[in-house]
Amino acid sequence: MFLDLAGNRLTGKDFSEAFDAACFPLTLFSSSFDPSWALGISATVIQGLLSMLVDGGADNVNQCFLEASRFGSTELVRILLQIAQRNNLDVDVDLALGFASHYCKIGTMECLVEEGNAIAFLGPLMRAAERGCIQVVEWFVQRGSRDMELCLALTAATSSCQVDIAAYILPHVPRHVLSTLSIEIIKAAGERSGGSLDGVAFLLQSDFLGDPASTYAVADIIAKSEDEGVASELRTFLHEHWSEAAYLEGVRLGQEHYMNLLRIIKWGGCLKDLPIPLIIAIAYLPLYRECSKAGGCLFSQRLRGQLVEATRRLGNTDDRVFDDITNSRELLLVLEHHLPDFLHAH
Repeated sequence: MFLDLAGNRLTGKDFSEAFDAACFPLTLFSSSFDPSWALGISATVIQGLLSMLVDGGADNVNQCFLEASRFGSTELVRILLQIAQRNNLDVDVDLALGFASHYCKIGTMECLVEEGNAIAFLGPLMRAAERGCIQVVEWFVQRGSRDMELCLALTAATSSCQVDIAAYILPHVPRHVLSTLSIEIIKAAGERSGGSLDGVAFLLQSDFLGDPASTYAVADIIAKSEDEGVASELRTFLHEHWSEAAYLEGVRLGQEHYMNLLRIIKWGGCLKDLPIPLIIAIAYLPLYRECSKAGGCLFSQRLRGQLVEATRRLGNTDDRVFDDITNSRELLLVLEHHLPDFLHAH
């Protein structure tokens, strides 16, 4: 009726404004509507109205489509996809996927991929990893993200210290991919870390290469690297804690600690008359607690060097030889064996 009265006095701008007005409530307040509207005549009426406005010259379908994706109005997204397909209009499904994933609109994401054929997973996945949005990361991983996408997402999570995200992604990245890109992953994570290297420490402590010798070797290579692309903070951190030099420094500190202990006992200090188990507890409880609190399956080289030296000095019951290749947790068990039971970590 209104179109008949208006005749040819309506412009494309008028139709675009009407199109925007029709989409507005469905975009902003979709969560307030009864979900059943999308299955009945209401959806058909809306689709007919919007199609008519497009026929009249509305040219803002993509703009409304992106807004609907951002707010998670899945049924409106579906309707606009259908209108775009029928009228050969371009809508940016990949950008829409980015908007929907940023606001964790999982239903809308599924619609965009299944019905809109969105394929650009990398950007949204990396941003979700950086923000620590586990629901979105899980969705992309379960959708079959490619190996390189997962590797870059792992780097993003590591650099942002999103260790829960990194822990989730890590098992999904093939070991050979990690091995090939290990140095670049650590370098990139350190470069983008923003001052905190907790994410890098998490990867190393987790033995992200699945082989302690290889994981330690990667850290040592970067620590010794003169590549200008290696962030100075990262190089310093690895040199002080995860390099071969750090292991030797740990051993030296362990030797120094032991000699100081002997001097105190020799010169009649307060430890002289205590039972041996208590002397050991006083001497090595701080090291034991530090090791017990360390996360993951690998200790830093500096800590491991101290632990190796401690176990050498304390001796063991089965004549094993402890050196720089002995498993860290095995060393900790030896130290624990020499401590009174009530001091053991639980």
